[in-house]
Order: sequence, then structure tokens, then C-alpha cells
Amino acid sequence: MRLLERCEDGKIRLVNFDNDGDIPQYAILSHRWGRDEVLLQDIIRGTASTKDGYRKIEFCLDQASRDGLRFCWVDTCCIDKTNAVELQESINRMFRWYHHAERCYVYLADVPSTSFHRSDWFKRGWTLQELIAPHSVEFFSREGWRLGDKRSREGDIHDITGIPISALRGSSLSDFSVSERKSWMDERETTRPEDKAYSLLGIFNVCITLLYGEGSKMAFKRLLEKVDPQPS
Repeated sequence: MRLLERCEDGKIRLVNFDNDGDIPQYAILSHRWGRDEVLLQDIIRGTASTKDGYRKIEFCLDQASRDGLRFCWVDTCCIDKTNAVELQESINRMFRWYHHAERCYVYLADVPSTSFHRSDWFKRGWTLQELIAPHSVEFFSREGWRLGDKRSREGDIHDITGIPISALRGSSLSDFSVSERKSWMDERETTRPEDKAYSLLGIFNVCITLLYGEGSKMAFKRLLEKVDPQPS
């Protein structure tokens, strides 16, 4: 797992942790991708600050520092997406990374400090697990103003998403039927059709091989076969 750290000179660097037992406490960012995100290669080359997405990384590190945390994880630049094996492994482990984070900061880039319900964040496929998995989820406007957390806004979140409040409070996902958990994805969208199934891997606590190009129908078929295998 790679984590971001701000050095004494103000620059941001990546730190690798090869063993799960060595991973320190960290904050994690949840957000919608934009057009000019900071990638892993930008951090390595030292060109991250030239990109629009750098603002979100600075926000995450600043907020983490205020919360007494030294490290952050941001999906745009902590995964080498040019490495197919690493990408596969990362997607299968994503739910656990969000679950183990000390804080999850939701950066609502499309929401001013006076709004909440209208954010597209609530309509995206991958943000479902980013809402469910962490024990601490805090919402921030594009100006960086805190809009509340998962507990204080649970009524609003339930109204927007239809997810039961008990699930938002951390009840075991096995308490909810397969069809109910699958329904939480019904009104959400993903850029690639297969991701509607792949972004449910953590919700169902399974791993499958990612086969982009197979289509949404086949991806869901393989997912559900893994969740509820037929007797041989």
C-alpha cells in the first residue's frame, strides 16, 4: 500500500508499506474524478502541483494534519494504473482500505457550502463502498467547509440513497440480503459498464478477476455466482 506524506520542505512524497502490519494510521479521500487528476507518475516526477487535482490532495493532507494524522491515501495517485496486476489487486482490496482508514474525507467538488443533496457523489458507483466501508465519513464542500458526517447526516443520506440507516451505522452487511445490497447500486452510474458489478466486490466480500469488455450483464453474473455459488 502506498500512502502520501508531506515532507518538511512542503513537497509531497509516496511511502510504500509492503506488510499490512506496518501500515500506519491514515486518512482516505473519497471524491469524483475530474479531468486533470494527479497520477502516481506526477508525484514521482514532482509535477503534481501543476494539475487541478492537486487541490484535493492538499485538502486531504491538511485536514489529516488537523486530525493528527500524518498519512493519506488518494486513489488517483496511490495506485499505479499502468500496472494491470496492481490495479486488479487494488480494486479487490479497496473496500478494506476504506474500512481500515481512521478518517474518510468526502470532497464534494460540485457542492458549495450551502448545499448537500444535489452532489453527483451520491450517484456514482464507486462511492457506494466509500460511504459504507469507513467508520468515520466526513463531508466537505468545495471550499473545504465541513458539512457534517455520516452519523449527523444519516437521515439525509438515507433519503438520497435509500440505504438503510442501520447499514450506515455499521451493521454487518450480511444482515442484508443479496438483492437488497445489489439494489443500492441501481440508481448509480459508472463510466465503464462492468464497474457497476466490480464496485460491489467489497459490499459482498468477494474477489473476482476484472475482465473489462465482458459487459455489465456478464460481470454481474460472475459476481453473483461468487456470492451465491450453485451446489455442484
